[in-house]
Amino acid sequence: MAGRFTPRPTSTSTRTTTRGGEVPVPAPRTTSTAPRGGQRRRYAPPGPLDLGLVLGPLRRGPADPTFRTTPDGDVWRATRTPAGPGTLRVTARDGAVHAEAWGPGAEWLLEQLPALLGDSDDPAAFEPRHRLLAETHRRRPGLRLTRTGLVMESLIPSILEQKVTTDEAYRAWRLLVRKYGEPAPGPSAGAPERMYVMPDARTWALIPSWEWHRSGVDNKRASTILRAARVARRLEEAAAMEPEQAQQRLELIPGIGPWTSAETVQRSNGAPDTVTTGDLHLPGIVGYALAGDRDTDDAAMLALLEPYAGQRHRAARLILLSGRTPPRRKPKMPRVNIAEL
Repeated sequence: MAGRFTPRPTSTSTRTTTRGGEVPVPAPRTTSTAPRGGQRRRYAPPGPLDLGLVLGPLRRGPADPTFRTTPDGDVWRATRTPAGPGTLRVTARDGAVHAEAWGPGAEWLLEQLPALLGDSDDPAAFEPRHRLLAETHRRRPGLRLTRTGLVMESLIPSILEQKVTTDEAYRAWRLLVRKYGEPAPGPSAGAPERMYVMPDARTWALIPSWEWHRSGVDNKRASTILRAARVARRLEEAAAMEPEQAQQRLELIPGIGPWTSAETVQRSNGAPDTVTTGDLHLPGIVGYALAGDRDTDDAAMLALLEPYAGQRHRAARLILLSGRTPPRRKPKMPRVNIAEL
């Protein structure tokens, strides 16, 4: 994930990257109760596809207002595309993915559907060299790396996740999107709760300081988001770049370091080799899984992943999905709500 390894305070997080990025998706029913009326597309993936694994990294907590799963086996996603807001509903059934989209961004979402579902990813390029990775790779044949083609929708929540607990970051994202975003286009009955599209760059830039405080976001993270919002158009161009160049562009913004740029590029660019560095837990998890060393640092983690050059992000995700993590030695980091201070 990182193009540069110089540590920056803002690139450190207390969470474990995407914790494998898996979202439970119920088995689809024979017929869906979701309303119709949007534009549709059918996509036949080139191999096994698990929607929960592919799209899971895009969900920011179980109450993310931009992401939903339903008992029908549908995955709903609301986002802001270059053509405007859009809502996408996808269901995997009978060896194909059936998609429906609404709003100004509907056509764009359907056009990008194959990339979103990992069509440009090549799982066969991964050669496991460790028993744990081989077994997890065998048990997760539907893992493909998503490529959203959208930078800001992953960058802003990644900034919110800097140096705080997962719960704090998810809460901030939820509150800010619901208050300053807009209702997602399309039917509301198809999702268990009303969905929202994240604010546009101008709206992010106009959020008053006290609202950041009420959402539990400190001035450092808020200022970083404001700086990114001012050059959002230039940052969005990074989605078409090679991952390393994309990270370099993002890191030109003060407050965005290797951790944040990696977490963003993994989603926006579908980068199979982009490893997250600067994470509080990931090096220890990788070290424990591959070498029995829970005290591994970034340098040692990268050395352990070197045999998977070109596929290091996939290797890290498989390790997280394996569930082999070192036992906890100390209590969780306490949640601090700065809005109450």
